[in-house]
Amino acid sequence: MSSAVKNDRLLNQWRELESAHARVREALERALEREHQLSLSEYEVLRRLAEVDTPKGRRIQELAEEVHLSQSALSRLVDRLEEAGYVTRATCDYDRRGIFACVTDAGRRAQKEADPTHRAVLAETLGEGRTVAV
Repeated sequence: MSSAVKNDRLLNQWRELESAHARVREALERALEREHQLSLSEYEVLRRLAEVDTPKGRRIQELAEEVHLSQSALSRLVDRLEEAGYVTRATCDYDRRGIFACVTDAGRRAQKEADPTHRAVLAETLGEGRTVAV
């Protein structure tokens, strides 16, 4: 097989993957916003914070890397979640530059209420027969 054919196959796989990712994200965004007034990024941050079983929560810098947002974009997102009463912030005891985000009880409830919607959309968009061949 020639390298041009291999490159064409790789490009086609990438396009399929990118297209599937966009379809799933769009479906998740619509459903979470419509049913829970949460963006997908807000839901992802709440989910990741709810998974942590420490009183301090997670460092904002680590969260930014996990949810693929810049630190400033995540900071604005955490501002919105904080205004909604879903998250609180705390400074790091050993590094004053470190800021932690911690989910509140209200944030935990909001995430739990949105979880079935998130899972249903994933099942609908990525369910059997709908996976992307990579």
